[in-house]
Amino acid sequence: MAKKGKKYLEASKLVDRTVAYDVKEAIELIKKTSTVNFDATVETAFRLGVDPKKADQQIRGALVLPHGTGKTQRVLVFAKGEKAKEAEAAGADFVGDSDYINKIQQGWFDFDVVVATPDMMGEVGKLGRVLGPKGLMPNPKTGTVTFDVEKAINEIKAGKVEYRVDKAGNIHVPIGKVSFEDNKLVENFTALYETMLKVKPASSKGTYIKNLAVASTMGPGVKVDTASFGIK
Repeated sequence: MAKKGKKYLEASKLVDRTVAYDVKEAIELIKKTSTVNFDATVETAFRLGVDPKKADQQIRGALVLPHGTGKTQRVLVFAKGEKAKEAEAAGADFVGDSDYINKIQQGWFDFDVVVATPDMMGEVGKLGRVLGPKGLMPNPKTGTVTFDVEKAINEIKAGKVEYRVDKAGNIHVPIGKVSFEDNKLVENFTALYETMLKVKPASSKGTYIKNLAVASTMGPGVKVDTASFGIK
């Protein structure tokens, strides 16, 4: 295990690992314990009582955070004809079809999100092995396979984030930057939390949200008390 730095250890002393904090207190602690010399990302981690091996418990989707993520996403759109023009007008960073497929196959990855029109998925499917492991494959569940490319681009640029449960039942989602005002981070956090409740699988039994924490890049995790939201 890597040895923790002096700054991290000092910051960790401010956090009581046995306590689940009110969300506002948790955000304040995250800011106090961010020791890096750049504007760190604030990330939320959910540990859910779901079984991802069951198809109906593979939670996946996307939402637009009220105050965005603080990061400008570079959007690549696979589209042809009028839809390609629509994507360009909406502010996509890259628009094309087979030319960009070839570029990616040769190792180009200067983009953050991929959108594709449904008629392009036969071609884009060839990139599954390359885009899939990086979490970049367009998917109807996250609104990135659509003919409404303008809406998709606008949402991504406004601060859309994707969430996907991993094999261990965890979901990690960024909710902004340490430089954000406290209330904006709290509102982003609350929007994500409410979305997680809405997507709870009907077949999930027992405690749904087992653990909930926030952390900044390279900072200690801070547990959040789910009771402060009035749920169990």
